[in-house]
Amino acid sequence: MVGSDRREHSRTAMSAKVKLVHEQLGEFVFSTRDISDGGVFIVLGEQVFEPSIGDCVTVQVQGLPVPAPILDMVVVRRTIDGFGLQFADTAE
Repeated sequence: MVGSDRREHSRTAMSAKVKLVHEQLGEFVFSTRDISDGGVFIVLGEQVFEPSIGDCVTVQVQGLPVPAPILDMVVVRRTIDGFGLQFADTAE
């Protein structure tokens, strides 16, 4: 680890549209900012979405020629411009 960056996985810039479903808050379409082996960062844009840390969501990449898999993810951090999701099978 270098400095205060506690990330376990390297991030790669990636802009993609994803459908996110939260059991209580509903269904949304967001853009991603980056992805890693551990998760993805979602950009809020103008949408209001206020999940709690630890909330479970499903995420599916949109706009592919075939339907992408639906992935279980966990909200692990929030920032002013978005939130970080971790793949559920790697969440601690």
